[in-house]
Amino acid sequence: MNDAFAGRNVLLTGGLGFIGSNLARRLVALGANVTVVDSLIPEYGGNLFNIAGIEDKLRVNISDVRDQHSMSYLVKGQHYLFNLAGQTSHLDSMQDPETDLEINCRAQLSILEACRRHNPEIKIVFASTRQIYGKPDYLPVDERHLLRPVDVNGINKMAGEWYHILYNNVYGIRSCALRLTNTYGPRMRVKDARQTFLGIWVRLIIEDKPILVFGDGSQVRDFNYVDDVVDACLMAAANEESNGQVFNLGAEERVSLKDLVELLVECHGSGKYRLVPFPSDRKAIDIGDYFADYSRFTSVLGWSPKVSLREGLTQTLRYYREHASRYWD
Repeated sequence: MNDAFAGRNVLLTGGLGFIGSNLARRLVALGANVTVVDSLIPEYGGNLFNIAGIEDKLRVNISDVRDQHSMSYLVKGQHYLFNLAGQTSHLDSMQDPETDLEINCRAQLSILEACRRHNPEIKIVFASTRQIYGKPDYLPVDERHLLRPVDVNGINKMAGEWYHILYNNVYGIRSCALRLTNTYGPRMRVKDARQTFLGIWVRLIIEDKPILVFGDGSQVRDFNYVDDVVDACLMAAANEESNGQVFNLGAEERVSLKDLVELLVECHGSGKYRLVPFPSDRKAIDIGDYFADYSRFTSVLGWSPKVSLREGLTQTLRYYREHASRYWD
């Protein structure tokens, strides 16, 4: 797999964000010619510190995926596109649905049109989300589960995903989609809960402030450490069997939020939390328990997560204790 990227041109949208920057680091190490595209809009997670130490080994283009002219230029000559840019906040999508539509839906169509017109040989990996399933009918959730998003973000991400599959099937633009579950690790947004609730938990515990857990803490989730997600992205890009496919990511470890916060306190060595009632705006879009069946991805491409939750949380806490000022000051 690693040989697939040496000397190849790779474009990452959202490349200064959480998953994008970790992926960029791996691709640079593999000898790829990496271009990262990011709008650096403050609310969306892009951070120049995320590429500290590799700045001179890649190209950075500060641009917005909604800019059709920029994307038409940037896709030319690229062998791979990791399409990771997006508006990730579920609450923001409900309060400002038009912006979510522009970024997560309309811009995705524009990117695919740019590829069709200017680089139809490119291979695309699209970062989709478990959120498109909505409230599960059964667990674990496999790829055949009904798609029933509970918020604007989920609806637009679902459309973005299926544009990619459509362009694969109709125009031969080799594309696949990974339905990510809760991803965490170094370089995630931690100044608030816009990217993941675990991010703000990490900040609060380091600041010795109480973590607020909504409801009774019994909600069950699965989590992937970012290095495992990077592995998944690279496998999907390098393998032709992924073309036109959607795959769940997930983990064998399933944990209630109460057990998760207690593990986080244990890994940190201190901390406190409180169970509090759900805010009404969050309760309306909460999906209850969720964990994925990722066996299809394992059977087709051989992917499975390697980093345990305890190990991943320990690494994450170590990173933010060292670099806190870069992420929430």
